[in-house]
Amino acid sequence: MRNFQSKIITIPNFFLTWVAVMIICSLSFSPVSASASESPFAPVKNLLIRDGFDPSKIEQLFSDPRVEPAFKSVSLFFVHSEARLNYFQFTTQESIRKAQNYIDKHHDTLAMAEKKYGVDKNVITGILLVETRLGTYTGSSHILNTLATMASLKDPDRRETLFQNITNPNRLPRETFEKQAERRWNWAYDQLKAFLQYTERENMDPLSISGSYAGALGIAQFLPTSILAYAKDGNGDGRIDLFDHADAIASVANYLKTFGWKPGISREKAEKAVFAYNRSSYYVNTILTIADLLGKQDI
Repeated sequence: MRNFQSKIITIPNFFLTWVAVMIICSLSFSPVSASASESPFAPVKNLLIRDGFDPSKIEQLFSDPRVEPAFKSVSLFFVHSEARLNYFQFTTQESIRKAQNYIDKHHDTLAMAEKKYGVDKNVITGILLVETRLGTYTGSSHILNTLATMASLKDPDRRETLFQNITNPNRLPRETFEKQAERRWNWAYDQLKAFLQYTERENMDPLSISGSYAGALGIAQFLPTSILAYAKDGNGDGRIDLFDHADAIASVANYLKTFGWKPGISREKAEKAVFAYNRSSYYVNTILTIADLLGKQDI
């Protein structure tokens, strides 16, 4: 640290008094932006309460120290590219062997799903293999934080913060980002509402559930709105827990049946049913290739 020699300067008392008054005034009357003084989730909380959620429960939930912005997870959602995923890893001999072992282990549950929903067990297994490596990796992003952060993008300040947190923003032009943020905050808000409805219904702690950076959860990686619409109780215990293999298997089967899967389905219609699960031709081809390879194991 540098040493400075000080020079004694005499300042009139009236000047010191004027400076003090000006400082106090500036502290008292300077405007403070809402985004600086409020919780980052204040607008989201207000929307939830407006839409009928219990105010005391919402306040209690969002005051939990585990609730925090998930900019890192959400930024991944903006730079995600299905085409860059390595789906070929799921068609290797080792992956097919693991999938066959899964079928053997869950034989009765898969057979029950085939009988009830008419969906090929090899296709169900293929989806679980690609989604979560047969339940061995279901994601580490906190679902509530992810969806609440994405829903908060309605606020321009939150969008700016997120944009600055995206790795290598040059991969995503600002104009493209703004358009996606405008569209996705509304989508995420619907998913957040469905997630809170689901966890309330099943008496789950919403802050204990992790999943993908896109808000999907469980062995089958269902989005919350899909859980409410298509998920099924596969083990008959009276509740739906998509981290349970029986529930995940039944839910995938019901989803595919809803979107047109039938016994003896043509290849073209099978592709359409799987496409409804994940709108990627790359994904669809991988799932059906896995099913074909597993089918050969049955011969």
